[in-house]
This record gives sequence, structure tokens and C-alpha cells, in this order.
Amino acid sequence: MVTILVGGQWGDEGKGKIISYMCLKDRPDIIGRAGVGPNAGHTVVYKGVKYPLRLTPSGFINEKARLLIGAGVLVNPEVMLKEIEDMNLAGRIGIDMRAGIIEEDHIKRDKGSDHLAGKIGSTGTGCGPANIDRANRSLKLARDIEALKPYLTDVPQEMNDAIKAGRKVLIEGSQGFGLSLFYGTYPFVTSKDTTAGMAAVDCGVGPRNVKDVVVVFKTFVSRVGEGPFPTQMPEEEAKRLGIQEYGTVTGRPRRMGYFDSSRPATRP
Repeated sequence: MVTILVGGQWGDEGKGKIISYMCLKDRPDIIGRAGVGPNAGHTVVYKGVKYPLRLTPSGFINEKARLLIGAGVLVNPEVMLKEIEDMNLAGRIGIDMRAGIIEEDHIKRDKGSDHLAGKIGSTGTGCGPANIDRANRSLKLARDIEALKPYLTDVPQEMNDAIKAGRKVLIEGSQGFGLSLFYGTYPFVTSKDTTAGMAAVDCGVGPRNVKDVVVVFKTFVSRVGEGPFPTQMPEEEAKRLGIQEYGTVTGRPRRMGYFDSSRPATRP
């Protein structure tokens, strides 16, 4: 049985909190991370401690679960290895050998691009340029990085073996539907699709094995970076209401707005 959780707005919907609840209540055997890469931060608060995560699945607080990073996820080895060390995940986490690798050059290209950093409002984590290189078939993969070799695995094999054995699998998406490269507010989007279907592809799970899809929304919408935001409120109003937020990865103030169920996140 597979459950996929994704965001329904522009990210920052509180997916980490929902996943934390689900992983302790439903006790999945495997928790997989889908999505773009370390450009998306998930904040988990557990037993009074705040964990700002960039690659580790938010469900790591379920200490009996196997944690997996899907092949479709971009991995910054420095970020990944630090999270493994900080949260003592060495015996629990597996990285698909086909996951793409973010290098320093990707970060420089991201931050130095007038289009990405300027117009689009990229997080500067190198994900866009890395996905460009993946499409160009010139990107390094996790299997090419010596420091990651102790953690390499075949994520589709592990997940599908677990499914056949009747075990529970939870796949976490990142960002939100409005940032999908195909269905979001293009060009103010991320560098790949962010839907539940893509999350399944990221981890190598077929659609017939997906039992439930959970889509997370929040009552006050937020958005990091540039792009259309029809219900955006003035920053002063967000502060007055006590809902001002800051990005987990960038630290930038999030643009805040009112919820409008009649207007899809992708409509300008």
C-alpha cells in the first residue's frame, strides 16, 4: 500500500507537520523522499526540537522506518551527509544510485543567472542548472560519488519489494502544485513537475500501487520568490495577523495571501 503526500499550493503548506503526524500514527515501513532536491525545505518540530530538513524525509522521526531518497531527487552531497550525521541516520537511509548530483558549478550558475536568480527568484541551490545537465545527459549521479557509496541502493527495488510484501510505503513530495514545471505559473516555477504522479515516478512506483494521495493546503497561502499571486496581502497585514513566515532554505520572507478555493494556484 502506497500513500503519496504533495502540496496543493506553492509549497510551504505544512507538509512536514502532516507527514510527522502520519508517520507516527500510520507507522509506514518505508518513507521515501520525492521532489526536486535541496531547494525545498521542510520544518519538523518533534519533542521540542526544530529540524529544518532539505533532503531527509520528514518522517525520519519514525525511528523504525527505512528512509529512501528517490532517483528523481537531486542530491547535494554536502547537505545530505550533514543531515545523515546530525540526525544519526547512517543505518536507516538509502539513496538511489541514479539520483542526480548537485555540484558547486550548478550553485554558481544558479546564483549568477539573471534569469533564474533575478526574474524567477530561484533559491540558488543549483537545482535548475543540475536538471539542465541531467537533460543534457552530462550530470553526475550518486553512484559516481565515493562519499555516498555506503548509502546507495535501488529505491524502486526496495519499494516494490515492500509493496509485494504488504508493507506500508509513504512517499513525500516537495514544494507544491503551483510550482510544477508543466502545470504551475510558468515561467515562475521549479525545474520539474511536482504532482503526485511525478512523486511516484521519482521513487519508481507504478500508479496501480498507489492507494491514497494526500494533498495539503493551508488557510493563508504563501509563496517564496517571484510569480503571480492574485490574493497576496500587504506585508504589514501579514504581520498584523501574526502569519508572517520565512523560507526554510532561503530565510526570505514569504509572500502571504488569502485563501481562495475558487482560484487554482496555477491561474494568473
